[in-house]
Amino acid sequence: MLQGTGSDVGKSILVAGLGRAFVRRGLRVLPFKPQNMANNAAVAADGGEIGRAHWLQARACRVPARVDMNPVLLKPEGDRRAQVVVRGAVYCTTDAAAYQRLKPELLPLVQESFRRLACDADLVLVEGAGSPAEVNLRAGDIANMGFALPERVPVLLVADIDRGGMLASVVGTMALLPAAERALIAGYLVNKFRGDPALLAPAFPIVRGHCGLDCLGVVPWIAAVRALPAEDAVVIEGRAAAQAHGFRVAVPLLPRIANFDDLDPLRAEPDVSVAFVPPGRPLPADADLVVLPGSKATRADLAALRAEGWDIDLAAHVRRGGAVLGLCGGYQMLGRIVADPDGVEGPAGTSPGLGLLEVETTIGGAKRLTAASGTEPASGEPVAGYEMHMGRTVGAGLDRPFLTLAGSPEGAVSPDHRVMGTYLHGLFAADGFRRAFLARLGAPTRATVAYEATVEAAIDAVADALEAAVDLDRLLAVARRTPRLDRPASAG
Repeated sequence: MLQGTGSDVGKSILVAGLGRAFVRRGLRVLPFKPQNMANNAAVAADGGEIGRAHWLQARACRVPARVDMNPVLLKPEGDRRAQVVVRGAVYCTTDAAAYQRLKPELLPLVQESFRRLACDADLVLVEGAGSPAEVNLRAGDIANMGFALPERVPVLLVADIDRGGMLASVVGTMALLPAAERALIAGYLVNKFRGDPALLAPAFPIVRGHCGLDCLGVVPWIAAVRALPAEDAVVIEGRAAAQAHGFRVAVPLLPRIANFDDLDPLRAEPDVSVAFVPPGRPLPADADLVVLPGSKATRADLAALRAEGWDIDLAAHVRRGGAVLGLCGGYQMLGRIVADPDGVEGPAGTSPGLGLLEVETTIGGAKRLTAASGTEPASGEPVAGYEMHMGRTVGAGLDRPFLTLAGSPEGAVSPDHRVMGTYLHGLFAADGFRRAFLARLGAPTRATVAYEATVEAAIDAVADALEAAVDLDRLLAVARRTPRLDRPASAG
């Protein structure tokens, strides 16, 4: 199990890279994260939703994603409220205090999912959440030591040297843990190091003297990581300042933004710039395309959009002939009305939409979770991805569909074809569609990125770096300290 000395230290990418490295050695490897908090999610092969990072980890391990890989997913709808997804299905919506009381009920489900994976793998790579040193949250913990201790899973700490304070974070984490939990920790990894690892050599005996831990590897800064989806919205805030060039895409950074990795294939194109516009700044007047991204709480984010004045910027953009694309929640915002009569995503009520598409949405009913594929009628190019939304969209705009999925029309397009909306996540990963879409909007025609191949190359690059920087044989020896569960006869 990889546990961090803080959030965003690179655990997700390390699990993906280690998974690929061990798979290349002939092992059957499965990823697992007991509890994750993220609004980036994907539909697993068995039909439920899991964190997008664990979908990527499954891909790195060359296995289909399954809901057991992320049995508890928290999808924030506000600062203190989140939707709780258990084994791929909505379990409840709760606030922070009530969730603390719920966790003891969830731990047996987490353990059951882990044990199912363990019976089907040579190696399970477990990812913690945040830091085990957050002792104020230790009671009822299911994400870090609260899971590792009853399952007797050996732990490696991951420390991010790029942010500074790496040595203190390792020593401090150990100092805050009780003896039984410290006993599980077999060593630590230094992540995101720039420079000569020899410079760190004098530090390792000092850390060992303070807390008895050995460094099991110094992982360098890996440039290829940028080609992989980011899990946390905090990461994209740094992309807002990127200098615009070529075809300019602007994305308002909504408070409850979800599935922002839908835009990664556009970012990969050398002649396309994607800028996430933070609160307090207007949408750039020179944008060629404005994308309204997915949202975990459509009405709340629509209100935030208006509070920033982005609705006015968007109207001016449309008057200038600019293009607009709404993805999932963003698609709902583009319509005339967004109604949530049962308070599924927040307080019950109805909000006027932006009125750029002739559709109306009512949020409610069962969440639609499905893989989908089809074509874009305007270009004839194939598309594929997944739908993940609650609610039903109706209206005259559906007579001009944006896509055809499984033979049925999907999404909507304005009469002038400049405003578009769809529920399909992941559509820009289709190279032919992406090139045709950009060309139609006036982008340079040199869009030649093979996106899926780029992602595969990035995963392999991470695995290569870990092979060189980490003693993988020693990691396997650490993992083998845990008694293995018996395989059922059907698993061979």
